[in-house]
Amino acid sequence: MKIVGATNRIDILDPALLRPGRFDRIIEFPMPEEAGREAIFKIHSRNLRIDENLNFKKLVTLTEGATGADIKAICTEAGMFAIRKEAEKIIFEDFIDAVNKVMKKSREQASDSKLYS
Repeated sequence: MKIVGATNRIDILDPALLRPGRFDRIIEFPMPEEAGREAIFKIHSRNLRIDENLNFKKLVTLTEGATGADIKAICTEAGMFAIRKEAEKIIFEDFIDAVNKVMKKSREQASDSKLYS
């Protein structure tokens, strides 16, 4: 029998789960570096109508500490901001608004989880 477990909060697991012999391997996936975040942005924005002059490098520097899920949410939110304005394309300002919204939510969730641990 094989059991696979996954968590993004190993710090709050019961220590009994982590004793030798319980899990053979623990594989850690670190937060994406700059090149990884840029690649994730390109993956999640490839089907979006974005301004051809969009500077992904600036977005990458603004999203230090963001996960792949955060970046996907940023791309989705940027599209929503453009839709609300009835714009033809997603522009850099839409991404900035999305970064502010998503990263604020991520920071709030992180601080809330620290209260309960």
